[in-house]
Amino acid sequence: MSDREDSGRELPVVADPAGDEEPTVNLDREGSPDPSISGAPEEKSPESVPEESDLDRAESAHSAPSEESAQSAPSEESKRIRRPAPAGTLIWVLLALLGFTLVVQLRSNDGDHGLASARQEDLVRILSDLEAQDARLLADIQNLEATRQQLSSGVQGREAALAEATRRSEELGLLAGTVPGRGPGLEILLDRVKASAVLNAVQELRGARGEVMQLNGSNGAAVRVVASSYFVDASGGGIIADGVHLTGPFRLLVIGQPETMRTALQIPGGVVASVQKDGGSVTMDSRSLVEVTAVRKAAALQYARPVS
Repeated sequence: MSDREDSGRELPVVADPAGDEEPTVNLDREGSPDPSISGAPEEKSPESVPEESDLDRAESAHSAPSEESAQSAPSEESKRIRRPAPAGTLIWVLLALLGFTLVVQLRSNDGDHGLASARQEDLVRILSDLEAQDARLLADIQNLEATRQQLSSGVQGREAALAEATRRSEELGLLAGTVPGRGPGLEILLDRVKASAVLNAVQELRGARGEVMQLNGSNGAAVRVVASSYFVDASGGGIIADGVHLTGPFRLLVIGQPETMRTALQIPGGVVASVQKDGGSVTMDSRSLVEVTAVRKAAALQYARPVS
């Protein structure tokens, strides 16, 4: 048999018992499957697979970090965007200061208009206190001017200075409660009142130029009222004035101008109205001579010395 016949011959096909037939396979001269037949796996030669060169590896190595940096760049940029700029911070600080200034200004304006919402009785009392204070200050100015003129006169200056010193000593003694006093004034009877009512009466009388005061209790105790006096309600009834227990009704003696002090106590919403509203009573009697006999001991100064 020749080579030509041997290469083109067909192999016999053995029938499958199940009736299936296998496809006919042509073999070449070496006995390997023909590549032209469909269904046969195609083997690739080693030369057909491209090898990765060193240059490609280097490029891939350089490209990997660039991709990571490209992914991380947006996050860093977003952080920079969220961070407030110095100019924006300054603007917010200025706005906060402006708002604080406006709030303070509005509150001060509300305080200035506090008298607009006050009652008529309160306004009348405030006006009366201001007028009495104005009159007192004017009288003090006139007295000081007269004293200055007397002291500045040549020959009579020494005598005038001595008389002024004596007068000031007596006046300060009356204010401090170390000497008794007498003069025109009021006798006020306070019944069924608390310590707050007595304190309000004393303050109103001081505003109406009440100069010397004394508070007597029905138990026979008496207290000289001075600038440092205090009044509190006692647990068993009555009040405690400067540490002395007084029981009601109370009798308050005041030296001063009677009509001025009476008007100050009777203003609408004043002491008389408040006491009557609380169930108490206030009786006032003008006297041409009121004697204040209760005195205080002069304080012993431990450190202060007069300047020679």
